[in-house]
Amino acid sequence: MSTIQRESVYAAINNANMSIDYNVHDDIHKQNKFMVETIIVDNSLTDDEKTEAIKILNIDYDRNKVRNNEGTRRICENCNQECLATLYCEFCFRNYLKLKFSNWTSGNDNIDNLIQKCQMETYVPYKIIEWIPYDNLKDIKYLTKGGFSEIYTAIWIDGEYEEWNSKEKRLTRCGSMDVVLKSLENVESANQSWFEEVCNLNYTNIFKIKQENAIHRDLHSGNILYSEINDSWYISDLGFCGPADKPTKSIYGNLPYIAPEVIAGREYTLASDIYSVAMLMWEISSGQPPFINYENDYYLATNIINGIRPRIVSEIPLEYKSLMEQCWNANLSERLDTQTLFDKMSEIHLLCQNRPDELIQSKTKKYSGINEINSNYTGSRLFKSKVHQFENFPEPKNATEGNIYLLNFALFIF
Repeated sequence: MSTIQRESVYAAINNANMSIDYNVHDDIHKQNKFMVETIIVDNSLTDDEKTEAIKILNIDYDRNKVRNNEGTRRICENCNQECLATLYCEFCFRNYLKLKFSNWTSGNDNIDNLIQKCQMETYVPYKIIEWIPYDNLKDIKYLTKGGFSEIYTAIWIDGEYEEWNSKEKRLTRCGSMDVVLKSLENVESANQSWFEEVCNLNYTNIFKIKQENAIHRDLHSGNILYSEINDSWYISDLGFCGPADKPTKSIYGNLPYIAPEVIAGREYTLASDIYSVAMLMWEISSGQPPFINYENDYYLATNIINGIRPRIVSEIPLEYKSLMEQCWNANLSERLDTQTLFDKMSEIHLLCQNRPDELIQSKTKKYSGINEINSNYTGSRLFKSKVHQFENFPEPKNATEGNIYLLNFALFIF
């Protein structure tokens, strides 16, 4: 399948996904049926593209059935267990992985246990967490340095697991593939809690935060990845962020995106991630990262605690503005939960699709110049994730309109 055809396939899938009315299609079975039916009547796709799109949807459907433990079960012809997946058997490939436990080791029991746990809980026979021997990598090249790690590129000679071959009763690999490596510093001095934090995460669903109720803890634009293959956005570094030996009474993250209650010393929650989403929404609407004019972390943290938020671009849709303000409210109970946020985003997407063209074009025309101005702005620093230690901050509050303007002006005279 050519690149253009694949782009068409994923564009159609994304459009079908965004068209779901979750009040009507309120379970995974109805949602899959709706998306398949939407693909079938999509006149922009060829028959081959429709077949490919439906295949991709059915792969996702299998994953969702296994993850949610719901759906019609069938008897696997190989292991005779009642499995949920149709294109594979979740019990067969997990047993296959289990039989190989004795064939590898990282040399660290904590890491071995983590990988084995992930493999026994994985839902699909691809994107499986595994230990990769160093000699299975080649052409390792230094790329850059992150907050607490060095980043390299390499070629994984065998490549990742790709699918379950039920006839041969084995997992097959995709072959040589490009990978990115992260070299963590100070792992030797890490305590047990660092490994426990990782063990509590489900890495097989790193891009399904809203469905897993996982907490990211360092959500910012540097952790948002775009895939040209399927025209989709992904979230990286889920919970696996910061130095292994981070001080206990400190926070790690990209300061402009850290929720005020976290700065004040509270634990991270799902609501903290929702605040970070609001900062991302502002960044998308303005064309630049939030608070880029601040040079002093303490002043910025103080202002965030006192309710200061970035100045909202006037030309954005009212619905978008309202959603963003809800998500960055200092009162956690006023922020949206992940499912409601997802639903509201879908509503805005549908609203924009159904609006008269002239309305969207008028706003876009006014707004387009903003990004051009901001893209040329070089007089500010870009924040990176790092360890912060703040003490004796008061309870976070929402600022009044007057205070917002006052402190926004004050940032230029610190």
